[in-house]
Amino acid sequence: MARDAISLSIPDLSDFAKRLRRDLQGAGQVPFHLGLLNMLARAAGLGNYQHLRAAPAAGAPAAPPQLDARRLAKALRLFDGQGRLTRWPNRTSLQNLCLWVLWSHLPARQVMSEADVNQLMDRWHLFGDRAILRRSLIGHGLAERTADGREYRRIERAPTAEALALLRSISSHRDD
Repeated sequence: MARDAISLSIPDLSDFAKRLRRDLQGAGQVPFHLGLLNMLARAAGLGNYQHLRAAPAAGAPAAPPQLDARRLAKALRLFDGQGRLTRWPNRTSLQNLCLWVLWSHLPARQVMSEADVNQLMDRWHLFGDRAILRRSLIGHGLAERTADGREYRRIERAPTAEALALLRSISSHRDD
């Protein structure tokens, strides 16, 4: 049976290797086939192997991104005039979209303590649950932390087309 070729582009091999090593250390034993495929996909910045399979192949013409105007409008309503998140959305798709705004405030390529991250989150949300924001940034693959929780780091990724549109809308609507 012929297998489909799946292209994997790794923009930062060092970061890829570090992530893969962390996943392998956390596994405790040699992972099975699918577990290893999932680790490789996560190290490349994707959610899992299925996301890797669904990603467009390198060199293939990419379809223009389709923006969900309704979801974008819903997400925009969750921010005040200063660009602060006023409440945590129930829907995961809206959470993911809103997290890109918080991600954009995290300094790039800088190690931060939990206190530093808390201080940043407190500046950019109004509902008083910075822990859910930290956990969600990590769960959605936008930030990472050490196993002991002492060091946090933003994961460098290109925002989605919807996230870019939301960031532009928020910056153009800011009161300051």
